[in-house]
Amino acid sequence: MLKILLPTIMLLPTALLSPQKSLWTSTTTHSLLIATISLHWLLPTYYPHKNLTQWTSIDQISSPLLVLSCWLLPLMILASQNHLQHEPPIRKRIFITTLITVQPLLLLAFSATELMLFYITFEATLIPTLILITRWGSQPERLSAGIYLLFYTLISSLPLLVTILYLHTHIGTLHLTMLKLSHPTLTTSWTDLLLSLALLMAFMVKAPLYGLHLWLPKAHVEAPIAGSMLLAALLLKLGGYGIMRLTLLINPLSPHLHYSFLTLALWGALMTSSICLRQTDLKSLIAYSSVSHMGLVIAASILQTHWSFSGAMILMISHGLTSSMLFCLANTTYERTHSRTLLLTRGLQPLLPLMATWWLLANLTNMALPPTTNLMAELTIMTALFNWSTLTIILTGTATLLTASYTLSMLLTTQRGTLPTHITSLQNSSTREHLLMVLHITPLLLLILKPEMISGMPL
Repeated sequence: MLKILLPTIMLLPTALLSPQKSLWTSTTTHSLLIATISLHWLLPTYYPHKNLTQWTSIDQISSPLLVLSCWLLPLMILASQNHLQHEPPIRKRIFITTLITVQPLLLLAFSATELMLFYITFEATLIPTLILITRWGSQPERLSAGIYLLFYTLISSLPLLVTILYLHTHIGTLHLTMLKLSHPTLTTSWTDLLLSLALLMAFMVKAPLYGLHLWLPKAHVEAPIAGSMLLAALLLKLGGYGIMRLTLLINPLSPHLHYSFLTLALWGALMTSSICLRQTDLKSLIAYSSVSHMGLVIAASILQTHWSFSGAMILMISHGLTSSMLFCLANTTYERTHSRTLLLTRGLQPLLPLMATWWLLANLTNMALPPTTNLMAELTIMTALFNWSTLTIILTGTATLLTASYTLSMLLTTQRGTLPTHITSLQNSSTREHLLMVLHITPLLLLILKPEMISGMPL
């Protein structure tokens, strides 16, 4: 763990002290090296906890998410270059430093074996994200988006802290490996039901569950490109990861929680897919599609079966890369047309033909075209849900149909049709942007060949 954490922390002086000329190059190269080294976490293992230290350990559930965290930092730095072009040098350094600060916190959150450390790092990721949204967002509404994010997250997290302290006083330890041995099975009394609810609530808001998702579209739309990538690809996954980790402690889950959360998650997947069909704002559309996909992850995590966990894990990784790529594409359009409205950014295929190829690939993975890992994940989750109750097939099937509809509609609106009259000339797409797309799509295509690397199952 330290061989990744220490170089990541050393990125901070690199960002602050590099000569102005080589600032972007040195930080991007350094973070890409860290991302490459982190790939060794995906190697097959027969041990439930490899690299076990007193505070951190890596197992099948956390290793794919850890690698994703390392992989996305260089991509966020690459994507932000144009956005920060006219900023003074000191602000560029602060921006890169803020991005880098998130990574050690995420690495600790995904690998913590101690519940208190997990809670602290889980909450600490909020601060850099808030700084990114409120300082570097493009519209005046960014302040209200920041407030939404802050209060939704804080209000839901306080009950989690109380529950963690309660567990500590009753069991005497917060170490996950010890908790698994002592099996703090919460009984069916109302107190224990409320405790289980408090344990899950913070993650349900973070994931987000439909009904608690109102902070997400606001935060996504107002955030700069790096903020959107960070939120979609990593911070939402903290919610899914937390549910998978802590539902194992509440075993078996109370039917009251079971049914309500599952119903809300699946109904939410359906509702947000329908909302996507009538969205006029491109970033908002991609943000709502995230809520829809994460609804499936929540439903799968609550089922607590091997199949559902495996499907949730694959979907989290696939969705992380896909939605991040879609936000990058939306950003390239925004930087040229200065508008996120779908009607004003249509017909771009003749002007940027190679970008249209990336749009096509990203949209096909988003709608889970075979043989992508998105399809494997959705099929696994739908099978697990169908096995639990046959009626769920109506909700999941309709949600999948709607996902395909809004994704195709987004592709056709942005790429086809007549070019709006106000667009007279567009800046050509740069090598940097193409490299960014390649770094997003390559892992997605390679994982098709070996999906068990991210399936959360012992190989």
